[in-house]
Amino acid sequence: MGALLALTSAVIYGVVDFAGGILSRRAHFAAVTVLGQLGGLLLATTAALLVPAPAVRPTDLLWGALSGVGSGAAMHFLNRGLSHGAMSTVVPVSAVTSVSLSVLCGVLLLGDRPGALAWAGFVVTVPALWLVADDRGALPGSVASGGVTDGLLASAGVAVQYLALGQAAAASGLWPVAAGRVAAVLVLLPVAVWHGREMRLPTRDRTQALLIGAGAALGLILYLLATQQQLLAVAVVLASLYPALPVVLGFVLLHEPLTRRRAIGLIGAAAATVLLTLG
Repeated sequence: MGALLALTSAVIYGVVDFAGGILSRRAHFAAVTVLGQLGGLLLATTAALLVPAPAVRPTDLLWGALSGVGSGAAMHFLNRGLSHGAMSTVVPVSAVTSVSLSVLCGVLLLGDRPGALAWAGFVVTVPALWLVADDRGALPGSVASGGVTDGLLASAGVAVQYLALGQAAAASGLWPVAAGRVAAVLVLLPVAVWHGREMRLPTRDRTQALLIGAGAALGLILYLLATQQQLLAVAVVLASLYPALPVVLGFVLLHEPLTRRRAIGLIGAAAATVLLTLG
């Protein structure tokens, strides 16, 4: 069940990233990011009120807040990268470093002990994502070759988001996710002030940004539930397979280039999913 929840989280995040990337190309990425966190706050708070929470400790809320700081930073750089870079480059790159950091921390600091199949999945995942992120053959400065730096910056935020949220106790319910949305909004307030007029969006775009943020919060809720039933390292890697969906949608809908290396990477990501689920 834990693996299924993590994979569902990955699917939701894939859809959210694709939608956020499309919206960030016609509306300012900062407005999309800030409004998205507000939408996430609304959904997370509502869900937290509905789900039992026998013991909400301050420590759990602090872990949730730290996760939210990572979320805010990750979405800021991710949407900035997607506003000018290829979907099939920015999103996978954002996952590569985050997977490595998360797994290493889970094993070295948190005492996770994955099985042999899971270790094989770990070994396959990072090179698979790196191959998916390959942009050889794209013209320098083109949409297909841009956004790598933003993707790498986003990856650090993703790692903090997943690792910190995984430390919250199950008894705290969904309040750590809600606390994280509060922290993310606070972290992004200077961004909103700095961009000023660019934060004004048409009603349609504003609504879409709020819905995208609510979807991201739902993905985090499913990830949190997954960590309560699965090793943190495994849950992180499974949830971090989210790039596969926006990459495929980028190929199909946006006509981004599909190289042999990227095709091999997608096959590797699928193999890693099977290994991690069985391990």
